[in-house]
Amino acid sequence: MKNLALLSATALATISGLVLGTMQAASALNWNWNYSGTGIAANGTFSTNNTPNDLGFYQISGITGTRNGETITGLQAAGTPVPGNEPFNVDNLISLNTQQLSTNGFGYSTSLGNYSSPFFADFLTPPGYLEVFSAIPLIPGFQNFGLEDSELPIRFSASIITVPEPNSIFGLLTLGTLGTGLALKRRSHANSPSKKLEKIS
Repeated sequence: MKNLALLSATALATISGLVLGTMQAASALNWNWNYSGTGIAANGTFSTNNTPNDLGFYQISGITGTRNGETITGLQAAGTPVPGNEPFNVDNLISLNTQQLSTNGFGYSTSLGNYSSPFFADFLTPPGYLEVFSAIPLIPGFQNFGLEDSELPIRFSASIITVPEPNSIFGLLTLGTLGTGLALKRRSHANSPSKKLEKIS
């Protein structure tokens, strides 16, 4: 009986772990993103929350990828500017709307110590996307752009990568519960009084 209880507890713990793990994975969205312009090619993945705000924007919480062969090493904290583009803070928002970036955009650092901040420039005619690129040496303030820095038009695109359907989570839970129930029934049936009587006679 102790073995049965241990087996049941182990099975339930395993199933719970699988279900909770799947649910946690599903609580964040993964995106593919890319942009390009004259002399610029960047692409990678985002992770975001799974619920957009009232304007349809998701909060970016992580980033991977490359820009012109440089590995992206980190996401700029929301509410701060990328070095060299002060005082323009990024908000790290992404949307499936026609306008996918906000006017504050997102920011990231690269393996060579440079920074990039793509954003939606509503002041352009017509409005479009720009990328601010700050290269070392980094001098604070957007007004101190050097020849190594740039602010250029880009074409930006992002899309959500397919995530597991909620049905798969419930499927795992159902299968696990049924399996545990059958194991309990089989064990209970094997220890029934009629079986014990048959063995004695």
